[in-house]
Amino acid sequence: MSKLAWDDFRLIKAIADAGGLTGAAAALNVNHSTVFRRLGQIEEQLGHPLFERRKTGYVPTSAGEEMAALASRIDEDVTAFGRRLAGRDLAPSGEVRVTTTDTLYLHMLLPIFAAFRAAHPLIRLDIVIASQTLNLSRRDADVAIRASDSPGETLIGRRLADLNWAVYARSDAPATAQEQADPGALFRRIWVTLGDHLGYVKAARYVRDHVDPERIALRSSAVLGLAEAVEQGIGIGPLPCFIADQRPGLVRLLPPRPEFTTGLWILTHPDIRHAPRVRAFMEFCGSELAKRRALLEGTA
Repeated sequence: MSKLAWDDFRLIKAIADAGGLTGAAAALNVNHSTVFRRLGQIEEQLGHPLFERRKTGYVPTSAGEEMAALASRIDEDVTAFGRRLAGRDLAPSGEVRVTTTDTLYLHMLLPIFAAFRAAHPLIRLDIVIASQTLNLSRRDADVAIRASDSPGETLIGRRLADLNWAVYARSDAPATAQEQADPGALFRRIWVTLGDHLGYVKAARYVRDHVDPERIALRSSAVLGLAEAVEQGIGIGPLPCFIADQRPGLVRLLPPRPEFTTGLWILTHPDIRHAPRVRAFMEFCGSELAKRRALLEGTA
């Protein structure tokens, strides 16, 4: 048995299917004598007849039936393997590790990730929530979706939009006529802002530079929850437009301020940019985020 090859199984199956040597030879694209000679060799090797030779044709013995059935199963498995392999070529698979902020994740990216998974069910997402930049060169992540003015010279990707912020208040406390005429009057209100941990954020620096510390009622170590603090009436504060503009309980006091603006990027490392799973994720998420540009920039 160890000397049998796949072609031997194919030959026995072809004879069983055709009921004779002539039909088997035509199916295998070989001549009649080759089929006759090889069948004899296989039967001699196995020590069992595989067919009964009758006037009406070749009828498989029990051993022949079993060998033909095994050949059918092998043929089905080989065909299925080919389909799966072709499917993998067409459908990227594997894991993509994505780093982003909690704010972008909850307020913007989750629906996009859900749509991506529906379109690419063979790709698994590993989401790493981090305010600080992870090192894509060390493969801390495969893809970064981040707000930055300096995304890194060693990374590739594209700037999707300007991530704009504005100053908001609870909807029942809009800007007064005096504040509309003199925005500096807003600094006499009570504020909420980001803590020192996020002091590098432009909006946090603006509040630090313009608002007296005693007028800051709440500092948060994360952007997440800051809109809720404004909505609760704790104070006014700078918020990303894509969060605040979707909340009817909030009202803008000032238009998006250029000094708050940061670029929103989707980035990866050059070494893995051609990986099918990474390319599929970058293209899909980049396209979906670009569709939301007006919301991100506060012009929707």
